[in-house]
Amino acid sequence: MLPYVDALAKGVSTIMASYSSWNGVKMHASHYLLTRILKDRMGFKGFIISDWEAIDRITSPPGANYSYSISASINAGIDMVMVPFKFQTYIDELTALVNSSVISMSRIDDAVRRILRVKFVTGLFEHPKTDRSLLGMVGNLGHRELAREAVRKSLVLLKNGKMPGKPLLPLDKNAPKILVAGSHADNLGYQCGGWTISWEGGSGATTVGTTILDAIKQAVSPSTEVVYEQNPDANFTKGKGFSYAIAVIGEPPYVESTGDNTNLTIPLGGIDVINNVCNNGSPCLVILISGRPLVVEPYLNRMDAFVAAWLPGSEGRGITDVIFGDYDFQGHLPRTWFKRVDQLPMNVGDKDYDPLFPFGFSMSMNLQSGHHHHQ
Repeated sequence: MLPYVDALAKGVSTIMASYSSWNGVKMHASHYLLTRILKDRMGFKGFIISDWEAIDRITSPPGANYSYSISASINAGIDMVMVPFKFQTYIDELTALVNSSVISMSRIDDAVRRILRVKFVTGLFEHPKTDRSLLGMVGNLGHRELAREAVRKSLVLLKNGKMPGKPLLPLDKNAPKILVAGSHADNLGYQCGGWTISWEGGSGATTVGTTILDAIKQAVSPSTEVVYEQNPDANFTKGKGFSYAIAVIGEPPYVESTGDNTNLTIPLGGIDVINNVCNNGSPCLVILISGRPLVVEPYLNRMDAFVAAWLPGSEGRGITDVIFGDYDFQGHLPRTWFKRVDQLPMNVGDKDYDPLFPFGFSMSMNLQSGHHHHQ
């Protein structure tokens, strides 16, 4: 709760209700949470907006009783409703509910008062249009540096070395020849995930930024030969004399239910990349780009080092800042990393809590002051 309390204290004035349920009650129909807790006890003075077609989903199946969906959500405390298609039906039904006193006029007044208050406070009536002179701020250097810092701080080191006292990271910037492989090594869209430029995100150069491959090329010495092979076969590394290999694998972008899957395995040939890159003499670092923990057993023991990079976004250099030792790892696992999907759901405190990595797990490279890094 604390981050939400803090956000409200800083003046956040619009809140979207969640599709999810709490104690069996749909959030969009929860008078207790939306009105009694958020508006009354926490003193929220802004307005609550529904999610996309979310009031329809108060019933099962969705839209089974639209009139009830409207009365339940408005009376629970929803002030503005996101109605993508049948807004005329919504207006007619809502009007009928008010006329028959199922929804009180004072509830309508409260919603309107809240919406107008936010519009007044933000100056919308004086300045209804965006200030286009600020367009140059979008994607400016300062913002990119901040994004790069966020990448550095969010990386989680999960393994460093197959033997105690013999870490692979930080990687040597002066290595003569290195291999970079995997579906996510040179794919900006994949780094960003969903909700990027388009709803479901995309593959390739969907926006402006630095891929992990480009970041590696910038980080290593000019004399280092960087060989990139997206999907190397089992014989590719043999006799090539690579100092080490970096495999960047993970999930394609997804949003909402399109991301649902029951096996949570690494897609896009990622397992083949691990097998073909990590078993051939050269030590290998595996970087996983994903929106959640994925199944990495029984492949973890093949990796010399393993980093969870989540969805780092456009600034790939945040990754190379850390793996080459300019900065140390600071990230902690924000959720439990399971061994097998049949363990799910899995939470701290479960009787049989047996994770691959527990909630909060973290490691660092223990960079000493003798090693070049920034404070």
